Amino acid sequence: MDDMIKVTVIDRENKVHELEAPTDMNMNMMEFCKAVELPVEGTCGGMALCASCHMYVESDHDLPIASDDEEDMLDQAFFVEDNSRLGCQIKLNNDLEGLVVRLAPVSE
Repeated sequence: MDDMIKVTVIDRENKVHELEAPTDMNMNMMEFCKAVELPVEGTCGGMALCASCHMYVESDHDLPIASDDEEDMLDQAFFVEDNSRLGCQIKLNNDLEGLVVRLAPVSE
């Protein structure tokens, strides 16, 4: 189907979840992970006001440049890497076919 893409989410226990994600519902990766009951919080509701949906993009996809708000939140997050992004800022679309992300560790 043209309105579904394959994405892979690696959870915090290194379990690989190969999933089909809709591209016709205006969802982002944070919302999608919550919908499939993966442990992503999204405390701020996807407004880039927290970092509870922090994830690492492990595939070689050309994502839009992070906004200043996203950069500010990542500056305050734990375990930030060069490939860190907020899941709420990764909008699902057909260009993300084959996307691979790993959930970032939580601070404890």
